[in-house]
Amino acid sequence: MRPAAIALLALVFGRPAFGAAQGDCFPGPESNEAKTMAIFAVPLAFSRGGAPELFSGFKAGLELAYLPRVSDATGTPTICRPGKGPEHTNLLFGIPRPRFGMPLPFGLTLQASWIPPIRVNGVKANLLGFSLEKTFGQADGLVAAVRAHATLGSIRAPITCDDQALEDPTSECFGGARSDDRVSPNIFGLDLALGGPLAGGRLRPYAGAGYNRLQPRFQVNFTNQFGVLDDRRVEVNLDRMVVFGGASWAVTERLGVTGELYAAPADAVTGRIIVRTAVGP
Repeated sequence: MRPAAIALLALVFGRPAFGAAQGDCFPGPESNEAKTMAIFAVPLAFSRGGAPELFSGFKAGLELAYLPRVSDATGTPTICRPGKGPEHTNLLFGIPRPRFGMPLPFGLTLQASWIPPIRVNGVKANLLGFSLEKTFGQADGLVAAVRAHATLGSIRAPITCDDQALEDPTSECFGGARSDDRVSPNIFGLDLALGGPLAGGRLRPYAGAGYNRLQPRFQVNFTNQFGVLDDRRVEVNLDRMVVFGGASWAVTERLGVTGELYAAPADAVTGRIIVRTAVGP
């Protein structure tokens, strides 16, 4: 047998697959790992954040979304790291997100957001959200909107082993380095909303429902007291129905405020406040 062929066989059969070597984990939808990532998908999903409008100009704003807490029972791994204590998931109360909107031809509207990679309380997000929607209806009556949206990017935080766990002699984190794990939410969705004017058009309540496809990916990044790096991956795919409702209030001709409740009934509920202003003449 030729040396090249021998080397190829050794490469194929003599080395384990990467996933097996790293101990990568694929928990089912009923696992605590899946439930935890589904809870965080609720506030991270790029919701519409405003009542449907037929004639939307250029707008810029800021959103603040509440991060639902994960209980210790749910935050304790059941599949990937059995026997480990709860993961350190409740790091922030809320997440701010700048938002930008612009009209497109054919009655379409594009919205986008970006959370820059600035570390706050150990958390550094680098998230991009965007949506494309089409509205139908009458300016002085009911307006419906069909929208597609996505949230991509990553969040880095000491989820596996925080400072407290490093000092706990009963924890597998004891004596190691604080982890800097990475979560990629990968949320894709479709929704339908319906809204109408009240108070002379200054108040526009709305409600809707949709479907989200969740493909979260979690990457451990922890070095233990013996200098061994744990970089296993956790992958989950989930499908969720969502419902939402809120109201947009025109404070002035250029300034508006929206309050919104957004829920995946199987997982969690979040609240959002969005302040917007018109951009340009």
